[in-house]
Amino acid sequence: MRTPDPDTQVSLAAAIAEAVRDRDERVLRRLLARFAEQPALADLPALRDAIDTTGQHGDRPPGTR
Repeated sequence: MRTPDPDTQVSLAAAIAEAVRDRDERVLRRLLARFAEQPALADLPALRDAIDTTGQHGDRPPGTR
């Protein structure tokens, strides 16, 4: 199994967040396909926070961000 590259994951998460904010479905699908090819993502909560366009996290208390 390959070791995930943290720099690639950070830039990919940032690009996904930007595509979500821009509501660019074509780019988002392409980026999600690249995301699926990554061996693992170490910080899923950070990705969720990055793509959260509402600013709310209803499924967890605010202190757990």
